[in-house]
Amino acid sequence: MRLPGLFGRLKAAVVGVVHVGALPGTPRSSLPLTQITDQACQEAEAYKDAGVDGLIVENMHDLPYTVCPGPEVTAAMTVVSAAVRQTCPHLTLGVQILCAANQQAIAVALAAGLDFIRAEGFVFSHVADEGIINACAGNLLRYRKQIGAEKIQIFADIKKKHSAHALTADVSVAETASAAELFMADGVVLTGTATGLPADPQELKEVKHAVKIPVLIGSGVTLENMRNYLDANALIIASSYSSVPLQTSIRDVKNCQVPFNKQGVIMMEAFLLKLTVLPRCPSMLMM
Repeated sequence: MRLPGLFGRLKAAVVGVVHVGALPGTPRSSLPLTQITDQACQEAEAYKDAGVDGLIVENMHDLPYTVCPGPEVTAAMTVVSAAVRQTCPHLTLGVQILCAANQQAIAVALAAGLDFIRAEGFVFSHVADEGIINACAGNLLRYRKQIGAEKIQIFADIKKKHSAHALTADVSVAETASAAELFMADGVVLTGTATGLPADPQELKEVKHAVKIPVLIGSGVTLENMRNYLDANALIIASSYSSVPLQTSIRDVKNCQVPFNKQGVIMMEAFLLKLTVLPRCPSMLMM
């Protein structure tokens, strides 16, 4: 039996991304963990005040990404995630450890009291910036079982952005989503081809038709195109300053735009207000 789905109150729930500053041991690291943690909590607080439905903590600034980050990253992400949970005790919270440290993310989520992880490379294989990413569903779900983390839900990227999919060119995005559902993902994440680029609305229709699990949009939602994605169960959005080190932008997090809007910064509150006045169909708890 599947767990009750997250973001089941309404369709098009809004999930903000907390972009953690470069962690100790990574090439761009310059701040102590205490300051990184404080900044992540400030960003989470801004999102919470704006009215988002959930948050996901992500180590975006740990460039270049590696398939197997060291234990120091897992430890640091646990500290940051636990602090964000304390800051936002009533929000649905998740974590992603880039690029595909999914077992580490499960461990962090369990230790920090989070609700879900976002996983790359759940089914099939693809070639990413970091190299070849192979399917992990079998090992990941067994690990989740072994450590007693079965309440931690897994949202799996399909045909992931910043990747080449020639290896699976004969497998459609809907078939990929169906495979993820068969392999017991709790939801799937649909993106454009790169950060900030919109997902294909036709692909959203195909994936929604193909699976019964939640479908999240993971990139490129704007005020202008959001009507294309209202059938999604959640929209993952990020600060307009997410491409620069957070230590230079925390004071601006309140000015939060859906990425790459041509009109510049959109206040997060304005985005949410616009979304709530559009038709949003009540949905049952997603199973």
